[in-house]
Amino acid sequence: MIEQADRDQPRQSQTMPVVIVLDNLRSAFNVGNIFRLAESLRVRQIIGCGYTALPPHAKLAKTARGCDRLVSSRRLETSRAAAQEMKNGGYRLVAVETAVEATAFHGWQAEFPLALVFGNEALGIAPAILAECDDIVRLPAYGQKNSINVANCAAAVLYEVRRQWETTHDLT
Repeated sequence: MIEQADRDQPRQSQTMPVVIVLDNLRSAFNVGNIFRLAESLRVRQIIGCGYTALPPHAKLAKTARGCDRLVSSRRLETSRAAAQEMKNGGYRLVAVETAVEATAFHGWQAEFPLALVFGNEALGIAPAILAECDDIVRLPAYGQKNSINVANCAAAVLYEVRRQWETTHDLT
C-alpha cells in the first residue's frame, strides 16, 4: 500500500539537534526543497543568511508544499553571525563544500548538536565562513562536474546525519 495522505502528527516527535544554515542561496526553489527535507527528517531549524529566501515567499512555498509552516526558520543578516551564534551555542559547525581539503562524507562522523552550512549554488560558502567551521565535508563527484545541486546535496548529507543520530539515540 502506498501512503498518499499526510499524517496528522509527525511520525517521530523528537527533532534532531541539527540546524541548517543557508549561506546566500539564490534559488527559492532550492530553499523550498530544503524545507521539505528538514520537515521530513525532523531538523530543529533553518537559518537563512544574506539574500536567501525565507517564508513567506511564493516560489519557496511552491516547492516546500506546506513545510515552510512546519519548520522553524529565521533570518540572520550574515553567515558569520550564524556561525558565531551556533558555535557559542555549543553546535559543531560543519560546512558542506567542494573544498579540496574536505573529508569525504562517507567517512565522516557527525557530532551533535550540529549546524550544517550549505552555500550559494554558484559561489559556494564564503571563504570567511569556511575558516570558522570545525569541519568541511564533501560529496565526492565522479563525473566531469565538480558538484551537484545544493538541495540534492543537502538530501544526501541530511539522511546520513539522521542515520547516525538514530544509531546513537533510542527513539521509541
